[in-house]
Amino acid sequence: MKLKICGMKYPENILEVGALLPDYMGFIFWEKSARYFDGTIPELIKTIKKTGVFVNQTQEEILEKVLKYNLQAVQLHGNESVEFLSELKKQLPQKIEIIKVFSADNDFDFETIKPFEPVCDYFLFDTKGKLPGGNGTTFDWTILKKYKSDKPFFLSGGIGINELKAIEEISKTNLPIYAVDINSKFEIAPGLKNKNLFSNFKRKFDVANF
Repeated sequence: MKLKICGMKYPENILEVGALLPDYMGFIFWEKSARYFDGTIPELIKTIKKTGVFVNQTQEEILEKVLKYNLQAVQLHGNESVEFLSELKKQLPQKIEIIKVFSADNDFDFETIKPFEPVCDYFLFDTKGKLPGGNGTTFDWTILKKYKSDKPFFLSGGIGINELKAIEEISKTNLPIYAVDINSKFEIAPGLKNKNLFSNFKRKFDVANF
């Protein structure tokens, strides 16, 4: 299982967290976010996939950020349509991964996301909240029993060190969980991550070998 840390903002913090080798590192390009990124990404170890997070932004804006920051993945957190993703996929360099986010709650209908399967590489299931991500709360993972697709997905939403046991339990299912996505539970302030807390989590995560 891969590990993504999202909402990075400060160069020195980016480097110290990057030294701990997450698989993905997310940068939020939505201006209304407290974690909005508009700086310079310092040089990272090449195995870390730089991921741009967007919310209902134009294809032109997404492509501009991909090229400017040499992103390896884009994460779409808004109401982007199948047609939008299909067209974006044609515009992006071939190796760029597309992650489509869906906000999950007990009433979520997994049938509604089937049309997105051909136009993205991964789904990401996050907690439904006031903001598109970074709400700091987990959703009821038992609803994932209704997920019948083979499309791999990121598990997100208020995940912290206390969720390691729950991650272990859900990893024993046949669900195609590709990665865990963490953010607000590791913050000192929006965009500023606690390196020691993340290091502790990652060490236990790696040892567990989910």
